[in-house]
Amino acid sequence: MRMSEIEFQTMLTRAAEAGAKRALADAGIDGKDAVLDIRDLRSLLDCIRFVRRTAVQTAVHLITTGVMLALLAGIALKLKIFGGGP
Repeated sequence: MRMSEIEFQTMLTRAAEAGAKRALADAGIDGKDAVLDIRDLRSLLDCIRFVRRTAVQTAVHLITTGVMLALLAGIALKLKIFGGGP
């Protein structure tokens, strides 16, 4: 059996479309609202990435502030700014 390149491409396109529709149906995001569902999922993923990035930045700020405060407290103790000591 021989088929032309155009027929082969057409058959592949139909098979790919059928497979994609079946995969979407199995995932439960088929039908007329599928576009909105996928857009919502992408938006949710963007929000998760933003929250993760913000949490990392906040942790870095807290650690940096803690180190700076520890250094200032050490300098203050060394220079005996807060009163006497041994």
